[in-house]
Amino acid sequence: MRPIHTLMAAGLIAAASFTQATAADISGAGATFPYPVYAKWADAYKKETGVGMNYQSIGSGGGIRQIQNKTVTFGASDMPLPLAQLTKDGLIQFPTVIGGDVPVVNLEGIKPGDLKLDGPTLARIFLGEIKTWNDAAIQKLNPSAKLPSQAVVVVHRSDGSGTTFIWTDYLSKVSPVWKAKVGANTSVEWPVGIGAKGNEGVANNVQNTKGSIGYVEYAYAKQNKLTTVSMFNKDGTAVAPNSASFQAAAASANWQKADGFYVILTEQPGAASWPIAGATFILIPKQPKDPVAAAEALKFFAWAYAKGDKMAQDLDYVPMPDKVVNAIQKVWANEIKDASGKPLFVATSN
Repeated sequence: MRPIHTLMAAGLIAAASFTQATAADISGAGATFPYPVYAKWADAYKKETGVGMNYQSIGSGGGIRQIQNKTVTFGASDMPLPLAQLTKDGLIQFPTVIGGDVPVVNLEGIKPGDLKLDGPTLARIFLGEIKTWNDAAIQKLNPSAKLPSQAVVVVHRSDGSGTTFIWTDYLSKVSPVWKAKVGANTSVEWPVGIGAKGNEGVANNVQNTKGSIGYVEYAYAKQNKLTTVSMFNKDGTAVAPNSASFQAAAASANWQKADGFYVILTEQPGAASWPIAGATFILIPKQPKDPVAAAEALKFFAWAYAKGDKMAQDLDYVPMPDKVVNAIQKVWANEIKDASGKPLFVATSN
């Protein structure tokens, strides 16, 4: 498993070589949430096929803008677009993997899982209402923990981010005050805190700031050895972030009946469910500007669905179920076409 700084270097190299990409190479941009697994897939795919995938990890907001402007083959976002927006922009979207947003802290003497929070308390921290770590609300949830009187330093994303959408969607569901004052979106007006770019930036800031709390996709927490917080879920059970709790959150999702695969996985029921889970999505035009590159992108994702599950699981992402993959590939065949109306790519059955 490569550390984040290595993955970041790979991403910067990919971005630098973007203008030199061959006709067969695939260009994409967007969410940092899936970047670790996309980088892993791209490396393996390049070795197997010789085709490169140049992915710019710039945040979901940037990915949406770039695909709307048709400057990349595909965009990537952790905030799914509603069907009306997809129709307006001439796009389809499909999920690739499921993961989880996790709270991470930098507190002396606190190890992963030592600290437990519930949704309302987490919202109060990010609203700036809870200012010190030994606040009564935190102490009540952690009666045996030795919490310092240290000031709470909130770290949040500064860029347009699907990770932020998942996080703020969850906070809006558990806190009426958060919903009224801040709401859910890829970018919000943060009441308090310091901003950092990308999951990478938040991870680095938390790692280097005593008393801090931030949120990152789980792979970044794991690879940077950050201290994760357990959460009380909708059923009132304290759960740790891991692939099993992400899978539990995704278990009740009905992807096939969701228009444009529009599914949000925050605050799902179930005693084992992680409450801040989410899928990440690819956006691609129905009639691509460059049909050859678009067909290559679909081949890449077909390969990832067929051969990339183990790589995803190694990073604690949850692969999409086979029945969902089959539904996705039917959408490719039915809706992504060249100028003559022929399907760009028809996947072989799994």
